[in-house]
Amino acid sequence: MRISSGVEGIARIEIQKRIDLIQIIIHMGFPKLLVEGKPRRIEELQMNVQKELNYVNRKLNITITRITKPYGHPNILAEFIAGQLRNRVSFRKAIKKAIELTEQADTKGIQVQIAGRIDGKEIARVEWIREGRVPLQTIRAKIDYCSYRVRTIYGVLGIKIWIFVDEE
Repeated sequence: MRISSGVEGIARIEIQKRIDLIQIIIHMGFPKLLVEGKPRRIEELQMNVQKELNYVNRKLNITITRITKPYGHPNILAEFIAGQLRNRVSFRKAIKKAIELTEQADTKGIQVQIAGRIDGKEIARVEWIREGRVPLQTIRAKIDYCSYRVRTIYGVLGIKIWIFVDEE
């Protein structure tokens, strides 16, 4: 489910349904963006979710939890790279900065791939950079994956991120 509220830094959303209660847990890397911006944003979000789910008689509980290492999550990292690409930063510089931020989050490896009209070139191409180990063929390896689309002035770019967390 893509979030259209414009709030960045959301890693994942858990929805737990019970008989009389719906509990929504939002895992954010930077909760200040949602909480400190406007105090009414959580109530506004609660009303929108209640309309979307068509549950008037159930109680709705929204909880926001903070992720300790946000750049170890591929969704937040993809949003970071997308923001850099929208500001016309070189794609290679954006990828290397993202990899540097991920290495601080204690991951074993990362692979970032960008496809499309990179830097506004006429011919679309695919560029990727890998740092560390990313064993995609191993089933027991825990790998977080994200696919993200970003609209630039040149067209749509696709960002794919694989983060190797650990082996079981």
